[in-house]
Amino acid sequence: MLLHVVNRSPANSRVYEQALSAMGPDDVLLLIEDGVQGALPQLVRYYAKIEGRLFALREDLEARGLLGRCAESVQVVDVDGFVTLTEEAERTVSWY
Repeated sequence: MLLHVVNRSPANSRVYEQALSAMGPDDVLLLIEDGVQGALPQLVRYYAKIEGRLFALREDLEARGLLGRCAESVQVVDVDGFVTLTEEAERTVSWY
């Protein structure tokens, strides 16, 4: 399993497309920084093909006033959860 990390919103960047095309069937994707906007119900459709494997960082959601506004399919993790995902992954790929 690889951990893919995206820090850009799908509303204003296409980097998510590169991340999705590089993902294997067991890989997971974590949204951080402005990327957490992709966890909103109106933007989560960009990640529909990886439902159940999409995470968003709680601290970044909170910093942007988005905590509690995520789509139900998004798993919210805190920094400790980020560390756990990193430990479980063979490697981490950052998409900027």
